Amino acid sequence: MGSILSNLKSTVIAGIVLTVIVFVGVVVLTGDGFSFDHAWGAFFVRWLHVLCGVMWIGLLWYFNFVQIPNMPNIPDDQKPAIGKVIAPAALWYFRWGAMGTIIFGLLLAAQNGYLVEALLLGLTDGGAHTAIGIGMWFGMIMWFNVWFVIWPNQKKALGMVEVSADEKAAAARTAMLFSRTNTLLSIPMLFCMVAAQNNGFF
Repeated sequence: MGSILSNLKSTVIAGIVLTVIVFVGVVVLTGDGFSFDHAWGAFFVRWLHVLCGVMWIGLLWYFNFVQIPNMPNIPDDQKPAIGKVIAPAALWYFRWGAMGTIIFGLLLAAQNGYLVEALLLGLTDGGAHTAIGIGMWFGMIMWFNVWFVIWPNQKKALGMVEVSADEKAAAARTAMLFSRTNTLLSIPMLFCMVAAQNNGFF
């Protein structure tokens, strides 16, 4: 077991294998049978949407609740380890988690036939998809911020793109402010997503 847990790739593969075992076990124990129908497809895409969302929002909150507030407490000679090693790796999973969340979320809405209604905030269906629509718009704004504001500015702030010291400082501040914006938006976004799964709530 130690060899599996000592290697991230092995750990992830073991997690997938365990998921398959759980799935087969539930099908066998319930005895209800199983078919790869629309409901299964929607469930599978929702699962991928949630997995990507956990990666994305988890790293967003790591940056804002852990890394950014504690950077002033790290000795200057140790800060390059964060900027050159930790942050670039975290930002890779961060931005691709955002991409996966959006792709699978939009695909799920299309599969379930409410994509247009949600994007129009339920105005065409008596408000049935208002909550999920608000959540989707918050999520899309957050995705845009990740790919077109935070990431380009982080590349400057981390020295991946050569800029002047002043531009580097300005880029770091812009990335931080838009990351904080996403943190702010993530709270009502998650509220809307959960509300939509609980009979619309509003």
